[in-house]
Amino acid sequence: MDSPVTTDGRHLLNGGKLPLIAPQVLSDIIASAADIALLVSPARKVVSVLSNPRDGLQARTADWEGAALSTVFAAESYRKLDARLADLIEGRAVQLSLELNHADAAIWQYPVRYTLHRIGQDDSFLMVGRDLRPIAEVQQQLVNAQMALERDYEAQREIDTRYRVLMEVGRDPILIVSMSTGRIADVSATAAALLGGARTELVGASIAQEFEGRRRGEFLESMANLAVAETAGPIELTARRSQRRVLVTPTVFRAAGERLLLCQIDIAESASTGPSDELAKQLSRLYHEGADGIVFCDADGTIRAANEAFLNLTDSANMASVRGRSLADYMARGAVDLRVLLENVRRTGQLRLYATRLTTDFSGQIAVELSATWLDDRPQPLLVLVVRDASRAETLRRTTMGPADDGVRNVMELVGSATLKDIVAETTDVIEKMCIETALELTRNNRVAAAEMLSLSRQSLYVKLRKYGLLNKDGE
Repeated sequence: MDSPVTTDGRHLLNGGKLPLIAPQVLSDIIASAADIALLVSPARKVVSVLSNPRDGLQARTADWEGAALSTVFAAESYRKLDARLADLIEGRAVQLSLELNHADAAIWQYPVRYTLHRIGQDDSFLMVGRDLRPIAEVQQQLVNAQMALERDYEAQREIDTRYRVLMEVGRDPILIVSMSTGRIADVSATAAALLGGARTELVGASIAQEFEGRRRGEFLESMANLAVAETAGPIELTARRSQRRVLVTPTVFRAAGERLLLCQIDIAESASTGPSDELAKQLSRLYHEGADGIVFCDADGTIRAANEAFLNLTDSANMASVRGRSLADYMARGAVDLRVLLENVRRTGQLRLYATRLTTDFSGQIAVELSATWLDDRPQPLLVLVVRDASRAETLRRTTMGPADDGVRNVMELVGSATLKDIVAETTDVIEKMCIETALELTRNNRVAAAEMLSLSRQSLYVKLRKYGLLNKDGE
C-alpha cells in the first residue's frame, strides 16, 4: 500500500503536517469515522471490533472478538470476502469497496460496505465498513411503493375494462353528462344508436343540442331539479338526430370533485299507449310546463315537490331550496293560514279559491288563489295545491270596486249630515263586520279558526257576532 505524501513529496507523518497518533486515539478516530471496523489476524480471526456508538451496534458485536471471520458473515458473503482477501495478500489490484452481509447465531443480518486495508507484513488487515441498512430500508420502501403503484394501476385497468365492457355491450342506454360544461362525457353503444349518432360524434357534444327545443341552461337546471325530486318521473324528449321520442331519467352524482349527470334513456314508444298512460304523460307535462303552481305536501304541510311555476311565484332558486320546508313559510299569515287550509281540506276533501298571499324568498308578497285536494287513499296522505297568481285580478278589483255594499253606501250617505267623528265610528263598525264575515267565509264558518285568524279570543268573537247579528245568520 502506497504511503501518503504531502504536496512537496515528503511522507505525511514525517512532513510536519500530521503528528504521530497514539493507538487509542487512532482507534477512536476509526470508530467515529466508520460505522464498524474489524481488525483481522492472518489466521482470519477477529482481533478487535470498533463500532460507532451512535449506531447502537456495540451490544450486537461484543462477542465477535476472537471469533472466526467466517462465523460473522453470511456464507455467500464470506466466499466473496475470501476471494478478495486472496487478491489483497498476493498484491493484486483490489476493488475499493465490497458489500457484505453480516449474520450471527440469531440469524440477524444487515448489509455493510467494507474497504480492505493491509496494515502489516504478517497479512493482518483492517476492514472499515459503512452500515447500509438505512439505504436498504429506503430501497425497500421504494420497492414497496412501486409494487403498490403497480397493484393500483392493475386495479384501475381492471375497473376501466369492466366499465368499458358495460358501456359497449350493456343493453341499457346510458348518457353521462358534465354539469359544469353541459357536454356528453360518455355514452353507451345502445344510447348512441337510440340517439342516431356514432359514439365518436356524441362524446364532447352539447347535450341540449341532441334534443329538440332545448337550451343548455334550461335543460341542465330542469334535469337537476328532476334528479332530486322524489315523486317526479322521467321527462319525455325528442332526439334531434333520430327524431325518436325518448324518456330520460336523470341521476346526479359527484366524481373527482365534478358533478355529473347520469341519464337513463328509454324508448317512449315501447311503453303502453293506453288511455291511462297517455293521461299520465299529459299530466306530467302539465306539472312541468303548466302556468299555475302545483305543490305536493305531506299531512303536516311539508313540501315534497313543486313545479317550476311555483318556484317562479316564490322566486326560489331551485327545487332543493323548497323541498322539506313548511308551506307556512310561504304564506303571509303563516301557521294560521296553513291550519285553516288543512282543517278545511281534511274535512271536505277539497277547497276552492282560498285567497291569500304568498311570501317570496326576497320578502316580497304576491296575491294568490289556492285550490286544494286531499289524497287520503294511500298510507301517507298528500295535500295537492294548485296556486294561481291573482295579483292582476286583485288590482283590477281595487280599481273597479264601487260602493256596492250597503254598509259602505250608508256610511257615504252620512257625509254632510253627521260629524266626522260619527262617520269614523260608523266606518269602523262596517269594516269590523266585513272582516268577521270574510274570516267566517274563509274558514267555512269555523269560529275557532276565524277567531285565531283575527287574533281574537273566542268569547270576543261571539260578542261581536251578536253585535252584528251574525249568529242568527249562521244558524244559531
